[in-house]
Amino acid sequence: MATIAPILTPLALLACPIGMGLMMWFMGKGMMGGKKDEGADEASVAELREEQRRLSAEVERLERERGEDQADREPVGRL
Repeated sequence: MATIAPILTPLALLACPIGMGLMMWFMGKGMMGGKKDEGADEASVAELREEQRRLSAEVERLERERGEDQADREPVGRL
């Protein structure tokens, strides 16, 4: 019995972390259904491209407004 204790002690200490890791892995697989939803990825790419287009238009509009504001101001001389 004395020769088995050194072998079982590390196994007993590792049982909990290994068990928890396996449970997390199995639960993650179960929630995802084991496969990715490609349609959702394509939809998110389309949404991101639309958002990028909208933001680019907003940046251009703000740059035009800024340019008009600076053109309306009188030049200030340097000291």
